[in-house]
Amino acid sequence: MVAITSPCSSSLIYTSGGELKCNRVSSLQYNGLRPMDTKQAVSSSSGSKTSGFHCSSSNGRSRQIRAINTTTTSAPKREKDPKKRVVITGMGVVSVFGNDVNTFYERLLAGESGISIIDRFDASTYSVRFAGQIRDFSSKGYIDGKNDRRLDDCWRYCIVAGKKALEDANLGTEVLDTMDKSKIGVLVGTGMGGLSAFSTGVESLTLKGFKKISPFFIPYSITNMGSALLAIDTGLMGPNYSISTACATANYCFYAAANHIRRGEADIMVAGGTEAAIMATGIGGFIACRALSQRNDEPQRASRPWDKNRDGFVMGEGSGVLIMESLEHATKRGANIIAEYLGGAITCDAHHMTDPRKDGLGVSSCITKSLEDAGVSPEEVNYVNAHATSTLAGDLAEVNAVKGVFKDTSELKMNGTKSMIGHGLGAAGGLEAIATIQAINTGWLHPTLNQDNLESQVTIDTVPNVKKKHEVHVAISNSFGFGGHNSVIVFAPFTP
Repeated sequence: MVAITSPCSSSLIYTSGGELKCNRVSSLQYNGLRPMDTKQAVSSSSGSKTSGFHCSSSNGRSRQIRAINTTTTSAPKREKDPKKRVVITGMGVVSVFGNDVNTFYERLLAGESGISIIDRFDASTYSVRFAGQIRDFSSKGYIDGKNDRRLDDCWRYCIVAGKKALEDANLGTEVLDTMDKSKIGVLVGTGMGGLSAFSTGVESLTLKGFKKISPFFIPYSITNMGSALLAIDTGLMGPNYSISTACATANYCFYAAANHIRRGEADIMVAGGTEAAIMATGIGGFIACRALSQRNDEPQRASRPWDKNRDGFVMGEGSGVLIMESLEHATKRGANIIAEYLGGAITCDAHHMTDPRKDGLGVSSCITKSLEDAGVSPEEVNYVNAHATSTLAGDLAEVNAVKGVFKDTSELKMNGTKSMIGHGLGAAGGLEAIATIQAINTGWLHPTLNQDNLESQVTIDTVPNVKKKHEVHVAISNSFGFGGHNSVIVFAPFTP
């Protein structure tokens, strides 16, 4: 695990003694990497141009990585310019607990499980037959009937959550029509895209030939269509695209959206994630990856972050969307400010397609960078909404990373939303951002379910099984995805 002991901005040298050196000052203690060849492990004062460390790739070969410690030498400073401060003025959700933000969080606080047996398709022969499946979803009042029948659920969830977020921010049609829509953008990502539309198109091709493929096959499959359809419906002409970084997607979108506002390219961004992969192709594909829990006899107890008996994650779905706005713009229009986005960061493990780095370097560096971007010291953070998918490797890698950054965890609380709603993949960060902001505003943390036999190295309070009162000063929300994508965003109560 990484332990930052002194700041510097020059290259780090991995010595034969197991230390990373920075200008002959020890910067990091590191156990997860193979020592460099002695010819390469030289002091930076020797004149050698080679610096860095080696790690083993998944095929056994080693590669050199040049590591830069970007820890700042001065105390962190928060942004004060109202044009660059980013606040949250609206939230919209589509979830296994319904489409209302307050109801969504109330059911999380109650410790309800939204995991049940799949009935959307016949999964009786599958080795995994349960998920966080949304039932009785209605888009009435948000999507017209003709389009509703054509759309993949991924886009239906996105449009409903996005429009609900706009409503929550008092940005209905009449208000939007008075604004400069070229300064309002949409950035809602997805990990899988229109998987149902894609699967139906392939089936048509295979069984009936190319002439029977729907003309909507391509448009409703590609990952950018959620942002596009939401903009088409609302006339928003600002920055518009989709980010797809697997389960880290929504946080990537929040980070990018905030930077559009900070650069003055947008006054408002509609940002988040959406996903609808609970179908034969989605479940079958993740079974093939050996990523899912197989606790078919007790599905509501299947997602169990940090518990010794965890056996994989549970599929979920839905959409979580935030309205992100410059403080200056929000103040001028008299918006209700829910919370403040302080900063964020994105990094890559550069390690493996599906497995996290056991040492947590990619995650810990992402947390550190997010705090730097936010102008926050680790001591100020007292709540972590963890990625916590209930996988054997991922849960402990995240804990190791968190403990490496936050040296004193006595006041730190950390919980796992996925224990109740499953893993929403590209939507996960959006749903969890809403849970994080609700924790800030209610003063209550939802529990992490199914913690019967906690891993011994998990020494942080994970809010096991029962909600807990907690005044959140600064919160981080973690999301990590296949490919080694790491993303961390930082929220806090808004103070003028």
